[in-house]
Amino acid sequence: GVNVGALHVGLRIRGIRSLKEKRRVMKRIIADIGAAHPVAVAEVDHQDLWQRADIGIAVVSESPGHVDRMLAAIARDLERRTDVEVLESRRSYLDEEDR
Repeated sequence: GVNVGALHVGLRIRGIRSLKEKRRVMKRIIADIGAAHPVAVAEVDHQDLWQRADIGIAVVSESPGHVDRMLAAIARDLERRTDVEVLESRRSYLDEEDR
């Protein structure tokens, strides 16, 4: 079967003073996640605020355990970054019955 997991992460971006700087940091974060993990990533909220960002990450795998491990690894990667502070992190899963 197909297993789908999502990670929603609220971030505070450290030390920036403009939307232009925020866009540069967010592009780098999204590129870093995409380079390290085969996932889809997008900024999903707070695009108009320069010190806040919410990103959504989607993972698809045939193994529910693999989905869980990937989401946990991405959350750890974000926690280790020095350019952002993770304010909240929420995982969700799409079950076969949901489709």
